[in-house]
Amino acid sequence: MQSSTLAAAAQIVCGGGCIVYPTETYFALGALATDAAALARIAAIKARPAAKPLPLLVGDMAQLAAVLPDGFLAGPLGEDFTTLTDRFWPGPLSLVVPCRASLPGLVKDALGRASVRFTPHETAAALCRLAGGALVATSANVSGGAPAAVPGELDPAVVAAADGLVTAGMPPAGGPASTVAGLLGGRRLRIFRQGATAAAMLEAAGYQLVSG
Repeated sequence: MQSSTLAAAAQIVCGGGCIVYPTETYFALGALATDAAALARIAAIKARPAAKPLPLLVGDMAQLAAVLPDGFLAGPLGEDFTTLTDRFWPGPLSLVVPCRASLPGLVKDALGRASVRFTPHETAAALCRLAGGALVATSANVSGGAPAAVPGELDPAVVAAADGLVTAGMPPAGGPASTVAGLLGGRRLRIFRQGATAAAMLEAAGYQLVSG
């Protein structure tokens, strides 16, 4: 598949398609977070269990308004969320937070929460902004397969099943995937996946970490 420009990729996702694009860690398979049909395609391409929510990323803080429920920042988790995002975003820290009920089920867990991060990757962030909203960002591989940090490592079947491929900008850095942490309130975090944002950094920010 020929590489798409950012403008073309944004048109693809706005039209209900899905694309392969770079993030700060690995290439991702994504679509608009609000497009249930496109998300179902992604889950099928990856052979990903429907019960495993698809993570989201945003290209600026304003895009969180379409992800977080009204009043979230003024609620019991709002202060911790703001403290963490001020310190670690944009960056490879995904926060599991309550999300809008209107978002498709494939991005939410049984408690109505979604995983979201503000990507520091210029290409991914620009794509979010051009597309006008949060994008799903799940690794561009069949579940259980190796993620790809360079185009030559991408699974040809995954690329062929997508509607576009973006390779512009800096390549993904590889290494650990993003750290995934759930807000518990009271400066406590549940670590669902330890990754690129080290536990010691979160503890240094004043947070107690709970595993599992």
